[in-house]
Amino acid sequence: MEKFDLLVIGGGPGGYVAAISAAQNGLKVACIDKRKSLGGTCLNVGCIPSKRLLHSSKLYKEIINDSIQHGIQIKKPTFNLFKMMEGKKNTVEKLTKGIEHLFKKNNIKHIIGHASFDNDKIVKVDDNKFSAENIIIATGSIPSELKNIKIDEKYIVSSTGALNFEKVPKKLAIIGAGYIGLELGSVWSRLGSEVIVIEYGNSIVPSMDVDISNNFFKELQKQGINFMLESEVISANVSKNKVLLNIKSMENNLEDKIIFDKALLAVGRTPTTNGLGLDNLNISVNSKGYIEVNQFYETSCKGIYAIGDVIEGPMLAHKASVEAEAVVDIIIGRNGQVNYNAIPAVVYTSPEVAWVGKTKQELDKYNINYKEGKFLFSANSRSKVTGNSSGMVKVYSHIDSNKILGAHIMGEHAGELIGEFVVSIEMGATAEDIALICHAHPTLSESMKEAASIASYGKTIHS
Repeated sequence: MEKFDLLVIGGGPGGYVAAISAAQNGLKVACIDKRKSLGGTCLNVGCIPSKRLLHSSKLYKEIINDSIQHGIQIKKPTFNLFKMMEGKKNTVEKLTKGIEHLFKKNNIKHIIGHASFDNDKIVKVDDNKFSAENIIIATGSIPSELKNIKIDEKYIVSSTGALNFEKVPKKLAIIGAGYIGLELGSVWSRLGSEVIVIEYGNSIVPSMDVDISNNFFKELQKQGINFMLESEVISANVSKNKVLLNIKSMENNLEDKIIFDKALLAVGRTPTTNGLGLDNLNISVNSKGYIEVNQFYETSCKGIYAIGDVIEGPMLAHKASVEAEAVVDIIIGRNGQVNYNAIPAVVYTSPEVAWVGKTKQELDKYNINYKEGKFLFSANSRSKVTGNSSGMVKVYSHIDSNKILGAHIMGEHAGELIGEFVVSIEMGATAEDIALICHAHPTLSESMKEAASIASYGKTIHS
């Protein structure tokens, strides 16, 4: 039986980062994953392939809608879905092979198969056993399901199926108005689908700042995406290559039957812990299926840690990665920790939406006194140059200290811009600090300076 200093179960953004970090710190490491290709859900059937399709479909839509505004005349453009999917596949392969290379470079043993605990120091993979003093569980998550809706990955699909349609569905139902549903709905809407988003709640992306969410909702409507809020799918049946959804409106209690070509179930994700043998070790799992850990990410079983989607917190790839590095630091005797208030979130639609820190709802809920600075991209010179002027930057700062409590951006490249506010919160900066920093002109980042000026002084130059 081969012995290691660290066994990592799961090869996604949490698992592979933990394995590489540990190996770079001199530990003998093995990483176990049921997939042959490393990278987990994110690289194989999640973040990366979806962002490739989002980019491809955005280019197509921009050629149709925006090129003439820049004096570029193109006869009716067409797209090749097979080529789009091929580009997606090639991107995934390059990145997963890149992680394989990093494993070889750092002498990490890659074990393919299903892992389960034999005891607190031994993990079984098929007929083989491996031991380690420390074990990290980073098995990620799977798409959540509803009792009355059965996923077949042909007509009623998860995000995995929606990334692999062989043709554009004429009519597509998106059940759930979260990150995944809105991103994939945007892809297929741009390529010609009639998209209807069905959401049980009364707003989209409930974790988003309410003001941004309301404006984001209007932007998506302008793009032709239809919404049925406060609506529940009572039943879903497949017949004659179509999906029949029975939808109940919570507002007026009326039911409606609508026929779709495809339906995407995107109501969140569930921690992947089944089959690990956690019961054998009395590792505590809460009512939501998350593994319970202490402040050092250690489970109720000494030497066994858990990170990423299998523990409480936002199910984000970068959250798993930063936890991975923190746990490795803890294992080797350093002070590993994560500032959860400085973890950004991004929705990669167009416009993008990104945020970090507190939302208005959270500040109001906890009676935190704050100042608000809001600056519209329509007043930003770079936005006017490109023609992408929708959206805004919002900053919340403490009314006394002026420290930044939260920041929210809706607009082009929001996912890149939010980094400045992530650093600001991590470093304890004030809104005035951002307001006084020189930002290049003309850039979108100037809007961050302007919003911070409003939060600090109640005024700014260009608004």
